[in-house]
Amino acid sequence: MHRQTTAVVAMDGPAGAGKSTVARRVAQAFGFTLLDTGALYRTVALAALRAAVDWADVAAMSRFAEALVARRGVEIEPSEASGMRVRLDGEDVGEAIRTPEISMGASQVSAIPGVRAALLDLQRDFVRLGRARGVVCEGRDIGTVVFPEADLKVFLTASVDARADRRHRELAGKGSDVTFESTRAEVAQRDAQDEGRSIAPLRRAADAALVDSTGLDLDAVVAAIVELVRARLPAAAEGAR
Repeated sequence: MHRQTTAVVAMDGPAGAGKSTVARRVAQAFGFTLLDTGALYRTVALAALRAAVDWADVAAMSRFAEALVARRGVEIEPSEASGMRVRLDGEDVGEAIRTPEISMGASQVSAIPGVRAALLDLQRDFVRLGRARGVVCEGRDIGTVVFPEADLKVFLTASVDARADRRHRELAGKGSDVTFESTRAEVAQRDAQDEGRSIAPLRRAADAALVDSTGLDLDAVVAAIVELVRARLPAAAEGAR
């Protein structure tokens, strides 16, 4: 069984719960490395879209993802500004992968075993490289599949309405002409896809601490998880700075 020799914080939760922002802030608080696994699936979805590979074609997507990783078409690296930078054939696609279309595509391709297998070693290798400072990993199956022996597991969630409201404000701030109703429908559909897939469905690990961010601001959520890290991983937290 795969084992870790360093402090690994696994953060899972549904779409729109704020995992990316919270994970980045927690990583910054301790000088840990950030691994945003959702960005990897989004990048594969974007690459497939550009290459005209059907997200629903399981065999084609499996071959495509395996070839993409084998030729190092997807690369991830630490970033001071965003915590983690992802590149597709050398292009920084940090903004391009954050559209509603790519979000749904990521949910679709992440349900394909071949795609998940292609990205698994990439994720684990990245964590091994970051072990000197510890790693905060965020996604939807980190604590259950990718790093089941993580030192601390957190399940970050919020109500559907709260998550849809955050997502709607984020998209509106970028100039997107979307309604709250359509955004809520998208969030609910994403939940159904992530929770209903047969491979690594979204669920809370039995030993994961539950953090419900409904009604809380960003600082309060970050503070709660920072305290969990300090309480559960005192040595790593103390030695990070």
